[in-house]
Formats: sequence, structure tokens, C-alpha cells
Amino acid sequence: MKFANRVALVTAAGAGIGRAIALRLAAEGAQVVVSDVNDDAGAETVSLIGASGGAAHYVRTNVADDAEVRALIEETLRVYGRLDYAVNNAGIGAQPKPLQQLSDAEWARTIDVTLTGTFQCLRAELLHMNSVGQGAIVNIASVAGIQSTPHLTPYGAAKHGVVSLTTSAAAENAASGIRINAVAPGPIETAALASLPEEARQGYANDVPMKRLGKPEEIANAVAFLLSDEAAFITGVTLPVDGGTLAR
Repeated sequence: MKFANRVALVTAAGAGIGRAIALRLAAEGAQVVVSDVNDDAGAETVSLIGASGGAAHYVRTNVADDAEVRALIEETLRVYGRLDYAVNNAGIGAQPKPLQQLSDAEWARTIDVTLTGTFQCLRAELLHMNSVGQGAIVNIASVAGIQSTPHLTPYGAAKHGVVSLTTSAAAENAASGIRINAVAPGPIETAALASLPEEARQGYANDVPMKRLGKPEEIANAVAFLLSDEAAFITGVTLPVDGGTLAR
């Protein structure tokens, strides 16, 4: 129970990687604030945590709206009185297409949620954590934030930005007792991939050196490690969890 008596916030925790992270942190004793824009999905995550004996509270939050992000932190402090850990997981992409065919709206929506949303969450979390002199944050980046992303330019640009946010914020806040790291997932078995035909899913798996897709729980394992005291001397790192994808 490495997170007993601590409070963790997870954005986009209604499904997939976010839900797996919320469940893992709760299993380790954290009281979890579940944030999402899908009320039913968020409530289901809270219910799953409660059924396992954990404590959780749902707050609807659009991370692209700074007022809602600030309200999320305020609600966390109102309900639990503290915020020890944060996982900034919310992000979206656009339909694959060449850059010259992208609309302004497609670019803006991806950047607003994935990059600006991470920035706004990070800023609000740090304002509180600096006031108490402790905390740990993990941003969910992507291998798309480390390598080129043909036909996925807005998503790749946003995730490159998340990696840069992570390193800069880590350097700025290390002396204040706050650690900030990132996890960069490779292809993961989420609803988006599950909706594809079997041939397409197998194609993604074949591109991974380990010849399989990752599981959301494997991302949650990495996040739990980076938040824990076991990673007390680690900050500013982007940890790929990708089955060897970046090693090709």
C-alpha cells in the first residue's frame, strides 16, 4: 500500500489507460479523484474502485478549459484536503491525413486538449504542490512525442510538447520537492485499437519488436513506479513503455 493516506488525481480516467492508472493507484491505497468528460465512464471507474474497497470521487473536467481545471483542483482539496500525486493523461488525436490536408479546427482541437490541457493541469497542480512543498506528477506522453509521426502531425506535435513541458517543469520544480516525469506508451490495447479489424490489430502488433500490443495495466505499472518513493531520485525522465518500438 505504497500510496496509503495519499490523494491522486487522474485525468481522462473513465476508460483505457486512465482507468487502469486510477485502479492501480487505488489498489495501492490512494484516494483517487477521477476526472473525465464522459460522466457515465467516470462513474463506472469510481464504482470499480469502490467495489475493490478503495475510495474515489468523480469530477467532470474538460482539460482544455482552464476554469474547469482550476475547479478540479479546488474540488480535490475540498473533498480530500490534499493533493499528493497527479497523472495528466487526457489527450486526443485527429484522423490520419497529410499535413497539407489538415484543417485549422483539427489542429486546434488536438493541441487544445493534448498540449494546452496538459499545460493547464500541470500549472494548477504545481500552484498547489509548491504551496505545500511536495508532490509527484506523471504526464502521459507517447512514442509519438519522441519519433516522427507521418499523417498524425497534430498528435505528434502535441506529444512532443508534452515531453518538453515535462523536462522544463521538472527542472524548475526539483528544488521545491516536486518530481515530474512522463510515460511514453507505444501501441496499447485500448478501445480505439479494439474497434479495428483483427488484421489491422495484428499489423500494429507485428510492428512491435515484442510482437504484441501493450496492456493499459503495463502503463499503470510504470506510472505507479514513477509516482512512488522508489523513484525518489528520478525527475525529468520520459519513460518509453513500448515493447521495444523505439529501439528498432
